[in-house]
Amino acid sequence: MNFKTEWKPFTILLGLFLFFYFVPFDNERVNSSIIEGFHLVSWYVQEHVILCLIPAFFIAGAIAVFISQASVMKYLGAKSNKVLSYGVASVSGSILAVCSCTVLPLFAGIYRMGAGLGPATTFLYAGPAINIMAIVLTARVLGLEIGIARAVGAILFSIFIGLAMHFIFIKEEKEKIKSQMALPVEEVTRPLWKNAIYFGLMVAMLVFATWGKPDDTNSVWNFIFLYKWIITGLLGLAFTTILAFWFNLPKGPLAIVVLITLGLSYFFSDMPLIAFSASFVGLSIIISGRKDESGEWFEETWGFTKQIMPLLFGGVLIAGMLLGRPGHEGLVPSEWIADNVGGNSVSSNLFASVIGAFMYFATLTEIPILQGLIGNGMGKGPALALLLAGPALSLPNMFVIKSIMGLKKTIVFIVLVIVTATVTGLIYGNLM
Repeated sequence: MNFKTEWKPFTILLGLFLFFYFVPFDNERVNSSIIEGFHLVSWYVQEHVILCLIPAFFIAGAIAVFISQASVMKYLGAKSNKVLSYGVASVSGSILAVCSCTVLPLFAGIYRMGAGLGPATTFLYAGPAINIMAIVLTARVLGLEIGIARAVGAILFSIFIGLAMHFIFIKEEKEKIKSQMALPVEEVTRPLWKNAIYFGLMVAMLVFATWGKPDDTNSVWNFIFLYKWIITGLLGLAFTTILAFWFNLPKGPLAIVVLITLGLSYFFSDMPLIAFSASFVGLSIIISGRKDESGEWFEETWGFTKQIMPLLFGGVLIAGMLLGRPGHEGLVPSEWIADNVGGNSVSSNLFASVIGAFMYFATLTEIPILQGLIGNGMGKGPALALLLAGPALSLPNMFVIKSIMGLKKTIVFIVLVIVTATVTGLIYGNLM
């Protein structure tokens, strides 16, 4: 056996052997933590896969096929104007109310298409961290000052981390510039405005399908929530129309998909996931196997799904086993966490940043969790540190990032997030 080529399967087998040999399955906490892991995976599948991940995979596949590499390099490439590229990356991330996992297919799409490491990691952080809804809710629930601190910190964070990644790996970025300069100019087959509408409709469907219920029932946000499925359905109808007329997909099968989806929306109005799922299944059947660009779209989408989905499920399972679901305990006792985030010491801010980085937060769930921790004595500095590190990172997220940009860059990205969150929390805690 050549150990250089066989070390990965050997390590996996050894890890499984040690796990089953040493884990005390008769221990009550161990048993409950395993159950918590599967509970979290079940919750994740029900709440995030259909509405968040599947649309994100289709968008990522579309980026790989329908956006020219020249366009990505112009606005986000390693040689692009820094103010433009980092501005576009941070703004593009902020319009998506996504969690640290849903942003991954989109990050993978732009990174593979030639985006510079700096702008790409700015987008990776900005997507879940600069979430307007989350920042507004933070200010209302936890206080205006921490809401403002979160907004300012997240914006500065995304740009700082992106710039730091760029300069730390400047040698590789220079090599990327050289290779990109040697690429031939791609022929533009569709006007930019058509691609803009195409992507805009997909992003809008992702945003409205995942729109959460606000606390204020008299706000415009609640009005959107009440009619979000009607809005999503109309967006889907418009999207299907442009697929038929601009992308030359067969109009008959597309019309059947629309009729079935609208029918399911009417008869199963209290179960919109059925109609939403039918749309993607029907679209996949129509475009899979085709020899044109729509077939490439499905192939790229399926490629991202195969790469990312297993890693996310494994990461969510481990995160659930260690830290449990919101309101439930995993292997790590919640009292132990609460006892280590009081005051405003370096250790309490660092601990909050590390816990936030490894724990999985769905969009907006970090706020009630923090509310409970603050009620149990959590300091203001550690609270901000967790808010800055938590939404942008998670254990499942780390597994996928490693598969996209390698172990070394992933470790540096994680360390940058944790250290900057710790320092910011420490400064904020002293000021407040």
